[in-house]
Amino acid sequence: MNKDSTTHFGYQEVPVAEKEKRVASVFDSVAARYDLMNDLMSGGVHRLWKRYTIERSGVRKGHSVLDIAGGTGDLTRKFSDRVGPEGRVVLADINASMLTTGREKLINRGYLGNIEYVQCNAERLPFDDNSFHALTIAFGLRNVTDKQAAINEMFRVLKPGGKALILEFSHPKNPLLSKAYDAYSFTALPLMGQLVTQDSASYRYLAESIRMHPDQETLRSMMEEAGFALSQYTNLTGGIVALHTGIKA
Repeated sequence: MNKDSTTHFGYQEVPVAEKEKRVASVFDSVAARYDLMNDLMSGGVHRLWKRYTIERSGVRKGHSVLDIAGGTGDLTRKFSDRVGPEGRVVLADINASMLTTGREKLINRGYLGNIEYVQCNAERLPFDDNSFHALTIAFGLRNVTDKQAAINEMFRVLKPGGKALILEFSHPKNPLLSKAYDAYSFTALPLMGQLVTQDSASYRYLAESIRMHPDQETLRSMMEEAGFALSQYTNLTGGIVALHTGIKA
């Protein structure tokens, strides 16, 4: 992607070079209350979506796992339990505030031995080829400027036979659900953001970024373009969220 071109930040068109700074500002603002807002926005259902992702990962003892845009570490914690002391989990996030919040949360819960913390851009992962048995990116891909570049990087750092899991807000299939979801997203979310974090704009961006994210079939095609085999998706909660998976053959 040409650095002089434009991309979307929610519904706005902004220079490519500016989007990363704007996204960083959003997560700097919400990091301290991120977990609370996730529970409020989803009614706690985000925990079920993440649990399903863990179950679909196939991760076991001794594996090496990369949690991209891992934020406050919900998936990292579960993967740490699964891989055990002989395994390795890398919590990676581009945002220093989110990474610090996640690190403090995990350390306070006694997670010390098998977790590493890396600040990095998903479009340019600082890991060798064929490094991980599995990787996840949960509710992070829609914030990436060049999504295809990030998916290509996921393919590169996975070991042959490794599995990528992309959990992301998506596009409901039922028109009535879609209409109700839109109403909720553009009224309730900014209001909750204002009440809990004193920041309605970041949650308006959240709603807009979801609508600008590729739909299920488009994202599946992007994974195939990167080289993933057996690319497929499962709609969760009527397609409000979708879990995409692919294997590096």
